[in-house]
Amino acid sequence: MAQHVSIHPVDPQRRLILQVVEQLHAGAVIAYPTDSSYALGCHMGDKQAMERIRRLRGFDDRHHMTLLCRDLSEISTYAKVDNRQYRMLRSVTPGPYTFILKATHETPRRLQDAKRKTVGIRVPDHNICQVLLDVLGEPLMTCTALLPGDELPLSDPDDVLDRLDRDVDVIVDGGACSVEPTTIVDMSGDLPEIIREGQGPVAALGL
Repeated sequence: MAQHVSIHPVDPQRRLILQVVEQLHAGAVIAYPTDSSYALGCHMGDKQAMERIRRLRGFDDRHHMTLLCRDLSEISTYAKVDNRQYRMLRSVTPGPYTFILKATHETPRRLQDAKRKTVGIRVPDHNICQVLLDVLGEPLMTCTALLPGDELPLSDPDDVLDRLDRDVDVIVDGGACSVEPTTIVDMSGDLPEIIREGQGPVAALGL
């Protein structure tokens, strides 16, 4: 059974965040709230935990994994961003968007698309996420908590506990989230392309 940690969504208790980060460093897979839906996460250097998430989501090795980052400066460590891309990112982050960008050499290969050498990047607008990333001191490997056969991702902490109690190590209860996943924008080509419309308004991207 998973460890269940209730954390205030507006004023997260740092001591509880520290407990979650300790678990991440020990190889845990966590379920946690974001500014879109609940998500699954693990330490980005933990191959075994990442494979657990892939199995839980029903992913093959071609599916993009995402790095949850604190801010734009952290993004530049793991993704190549030109001036045009930077302006777009700055206009909508933090927020419920995932951007596919060309990966830098700092990005572990297992997090990249094998052929295109791209990586998903996200900066969340959620206090629990921000404190978690601040304490962790590096990005979190993450993906939406959308389970095989479901049309919508998990958004209610009671549902998360019911569905994931035996599959993850820690469940962070931060209250209800949106039922919509992030909006995904592929910025790895000459022009941005909307891959999925979700919680983040497409109009805000100025495309």
